[in-house]
Amino acid sequence: MSTAMIGALGFVSMFLMMFMGLPVALAMLLVGVLGMGLILTGDAAMHLLSSAVWEQLSAYSLTVIPLFVLMGQVAYRSGVTERIYQSAYTWFGRTPGGIASTTVLASMGFSCISGSNSATAATMGAMAIPEMRKYKYNDTLSTGSVAIGGTLGAIIPPSVVLIVIAVQTEQSIIKLFLGSLIPGLMLTALLVATIFFICFRNRDLGPAGPAFTLKEKLVGLKGIVEPIAIFTVVMSGLFLGIFTPTEAGAAGAFCMVLVAVVRKQIAINGLIQCIAETLRISSMVLLLLAAAVIFGKFLAVTRIPFELAEWVADLPVSSVLILLVILAVYTLGGMLMDSLGFLVATLPIFFPLASSLGFDPIWFTVMLTLVTSLGAVTPPVGVNVFIVSSFVPEVPVQRIFKGVGVFILAYIVCLGLIAAFPSTVLMLPGIM
Repeated sequence: MSTAMIGALGFVSMFLMMFMGLPVALAMLLVGVLGMGLILTGDAAMHLLSSAVWEQLSAYSLTVIPLFVLMGQVAYRSGVTERIYQSAYTWFGRTPGGIASTTVLASMGFSCISGSNSATAATMGAMAIPEMRKYKYNDTLSTGSVAIGGTLGAIIPPSVVLIVIAVQTEQSIIKLFLGSLIPGLMLTALLVATIFFICFRNRDLGPAGPAFTLKEKLVGLKGIVEPIAIFTVVMSGLFLGIFTPTEAGAAGAFCMVLVAVVRKQIAINGLIQCIAETLRISSMVLLLLAAAVIFGKFLAVTRIPFELAEWVADLPVSSVLILLVILAVYTLGGMLMDSLGFLVATLPIFFPLASSLGFDPIWFTVMLTLVTSLGAVTPPVGVNVFIVSSFVPEVPVQRIFKGVGVFILAYIVCLGLIAAFPSTVLMLPGIM
């Protein structure tokens, strides 16, 4: 049997195991190890794989993951998220659909310090859904806005997804963070505009909340001073070259702990819980990375990625059409399985292909992140939808998916703008 055939069978077997419910990391590990054993001798395969995993996991850049995760955990348990929400509410609660818009804006604010879509959805679901029910918001709009707001956690820096992709594809974490900043803000604005438009046409969907005086609005801004200051320290330090990504994560985590301790809003037990959850999440991500390294080495030995890139490059079709096919594959993959798992499993195939077609790696990564983040809110997996559903079990899951559906156009417009104007992604990395 040829190495290409072994590679193809391994790729198919991996996805079959995933669809049968096997964890993504375990499926990649099994296929990678067994496939390498078939192609090489057992000793050679184990030596190659062990050295590759050690080289990847011993990288200093990976220390950034637990630091940013810790920053988000402390923010969640110390009430920073609640203060972000209240500040946004005083400014936007009065407009049609204002509480839903507040939820999206607060999701963006929490994303800036958490880097996780599921954590964002869970945090905002606990706070926003009771508030929207209090003002008689339509359940479809309220649950949909919480679920779609959570997807910003994968896009806006310090996104853990971007960190994993940067490590796996050997890109600059700093440049990916900067490249995703404008698209993330642009997508947030489009989501808010969508809420305003549908609620302006039908005010019963999202009745306006109470009005606040200018003084109350200005006082409410105190709630966002600390998170904005921390985010500014982290991003400006990265942009100016003062911090490495790891140092930026350490500075952000230290500042967040300091704020929580000074405000007396977190106890020793709370800090221990933050550290325990940080270790759990970081271990999961690192295991996924190790599995991706093994599976990537297996594919490299079969030469499937390189042969596929050469074959596609010779096709008599435009590179734009090939890009659309790649994005369609990631859209479908994100719908059927965990988005991060699908990304790390398929990057060894599609990243070299995109590079051979001349697409900028930063631009391509941001496009992929946007597309696959939709997988968190699309059936049948839609992890954010099921997180939101846990807060309102009486609302059918199908209704939450329907609520998310009205925001898909905002994603399509954002992708179209990035495709038409690549400078939205490349401008800040270029300045740096």
